Amino acid sequence: MKIRRLIFLALWILSLAAITNFGGAVSYGFFFGMTMIPVISLIYIACVYFRFKIYQEIGSRSMVCGQPESYFFVLQNEDCFAFTSVSVRLFSDFSNVEELPGDTEYELLPGDRLPFETRIVCKYRGEYEVGVKEVIVTDFLRLFRVCYANPSTIKALVNPKVVQLPELKSVEDFQALLQKETFAGMEPDVNVRDYVEGDPPNRIHWKTTAREGKLKTRTRIGEERQGIGIFCDMTRYDTDRKVYLPLENKMLETLLALGFFFAGKEIPFSVYYGQTVTMREQVKGIRDFDAFYQAISGVSFGEKEDIHALLEEVVSGGELWSCRAVFFILHRLDDRIMEAAERLNGVGMVTVIYVVADENQEAYLRQSNERRQIVVIPIEAGLEGVL
Repeated sequence: MKIRRLIFLALWILSLAAITNFGGAVSYGFFFGMTMIPVISLIYIACVYFRFKIYQEIGSRSMVCGQPESYFFVLQNEDCFAFTSVSVRLFSDFSNVEELPGDTEYELLPGDRLPFETRIVCKYRGEYEVGVKEVIVTDFLRLFRVCYANPSTIKALVNPKVVQLPELKSVEDFQALLQKETFAGMEPDVNVRDYVEGDPPNRIHWKTTAREGKLKTRTRIGEERQGIGIFCDMTRYDTDRKVYLPLENKMLETLLALGFFFAGKEIPFSVYYGQTVTMREQVKGIRDFDAFYQAISGVSFGEKEDIHALLEEVVSGGELWSCRAVFFILHRLDDRIMEAAERLNGVGMVTVIYVVADENQEAYLRQSNERRQIVVIPIEAGLEGVL
């Protein structure tokens, strides 16, 4: 296109020189012809802009990450003159349309209709536009090109997918946690630990308290520690959708994969998350999973969330003390979170920390031990073999 413009400019300058030096009907005709060509081209582009039609629809506005959904769109010329060199550009950051050639230019004669029936796949959980993003119109001499946004875009509501894991490789050292029998039918073995704010007063072990001079509380391991606790960070760490959508999608995908794994084994678990107020979802088995999925699909991440305050609220509130193991799903790991994990390890709980990030976490990975496992999950990696 650049070369065509240079050639046209050279010809226009030549026509101007002709009428300046020679005059005459031929020179003036050549000059006016060269002058009117760009005007006609721009009028043509304006007509296509106002008259060209795109019709598109998807099988369902509610979609699931990674699952194809039917997608249909039509390019149509409803005018009395031909459209030449018309192309479309799709939203491609978060979705992909199958079997559609890219950068293809179409020519539509009067009344022509070009239907395309294919499938669309969304990459991340969230609400965003899919399908045709822009229309590109080029004039018949290929001197000008105009790109304009499609006025009738489609917004899809995409739910996270559920990854079914045959095993949790990240807890191979804690295999006893994965056996349903370890969560039921145990003798009420009594354990005494330091009192934590929020513990029931009737569980205070007064003899030990008097002997050691500080409050001690009883924990009946067999009766109380019969489930799994999962704490999920719901902080939005960026304002750019290209950054936060993949991250949030992977965190929820990790949460749902863990939930489905434990629900399938009929191991009860509780999930703690939230922004200004801690939310709790309880799942006792596979029958509760559908309601859990609906709740998690609708959660929102917030920029003002204070993860340390929420974690302290959950830990100090005593709710996690009834768990045999606590799983953390985080984007950033720091010393304050490690201190909370240490407190849980100190009273006999196992902790598994999943860090969803592409940054190097080597300093924290070295702090894994027999009661604490730290696993890094790359944002674009599959969960199979990682969890």
